[in-house]
Amino acid sequence: MPDLPAAHGHPVVDIHAHYFPSALRPPTRVADDPRWPFLVIDEGGGAGRIMRGTEVFRRVKPALWDMQARLAELDAAGVGMQVISPVPVTLSMWAEGKDAAEFLRRQNDLFAEAVSASGGRLRGLGAVPLQDVDAAITEMLRVKQELRLDGVEIGTRIGDLELDAPVLRPFFAAAQEAGVPLFVHPTDVAHAVRRAEPMYSFGVGMLTDTALAATALVFGGVLEEFPELRVALAHGCGAFPWTYPRTAYGDALLRGGPDPERTAQLNRLVGSLWADALVFDPEHLRLVAERVGADHLMLGTDYPFLTAPLETALTTVTGAAEQNVLSESETARVLGRNALEFLGLWADAPQAGDDRARRNSA
Repeated sequence: MPDLPAAHGHPVVDIHAHYFPSALRPPTRVADDPRWPFLVIDEGGGAGRIMRGTEVFRRVKPALWDMQARLAELDAAGVGMQVISPVPVTLSMWAEGKDAAEFLRRQNDLFAEAVSASGGRLRGLGAVPLQDVDAAITEMLRVKQELRLDGVEIGTRIGDLELDAPVLRPFFAAAQEAGVPLFVHPTDVAHAVRRAEPMYSFGVGMLTDTALAATALVFGGVLEEFPELRVALAHGCGAFPWTYPRTAYGDALLRGGPDPERTAQLNRLVGSLWADALVFDPEHLRLVAERVGADHLMLGTDYPFLTAPLETALTTVTGAAEQNVLSESETARVLGRNALEFLGLWADAPQAGDDRARRNSA
């Protein structure tokens, strides 16, 4: 295990954080397409903008691209290690496969450079062009074997394809075989809600989008077919911890009635999922822990996008401990060890197929 700075008496690892390399640019031959994202840093470097063409996609702070600013904030919050992943808009699932492959390959190279220069404080997740499954598998293996990044971030769906689409099965098979963990991040929020205001897209859309992805993985046969696949979902699995019992009931109706064996199987599949703890409420965290298990919960901050993301996320976890939602040992795991196990960085990490049905049997 890496020797990490500690806070709250435990090594702290943030599994959910984003990075946008300042040198990332669209492929030259398609650079005129206004959908490609790129970063513009304001004069003086005190702020920046993610642009798509001439439109400001998002205003951002220096820690998104400046490693020294990031590490200083990690030090101040007591976070020992942070796992950086792509800003979802860069996944570019709308693009032609060859163009997305070139763009994401460059981004992955820049991620590897940032991780290498961080003195062990950062780990990284790459991205792959899943609109071309063969190219995605090739890049995933390069990410893991050549660049030494720890896993891959994928979206909640790939274009019009949900995660249980048969065409994606070879990718999941390759990820399982290579031991590459997958981090699922909401990407299609606009299609998950009928109102576009930020309160709805952030408060409802992200959770709905993520719940749809979790439902596809559990009920669509992906986790059943690939029992050793490690899959984590951002934002506490979205709304899925709430919707799971109703969805399971609907599954039973469609199959002709309750089946104890099917119920036990579904509970095991849900228990094989991993989730970050970014839910803003210790009582909500209790439900997520009941579904996936406290040993599959990880600190996640969405850094640097939320207001005071490090402090907010840490407070949710430590508040859960103070309210007896998590035990002291469970809190220690959520703050650090679980993320290392998910990434395969802890020698005695449990297998993804461990029986956790008891958590979901109530």
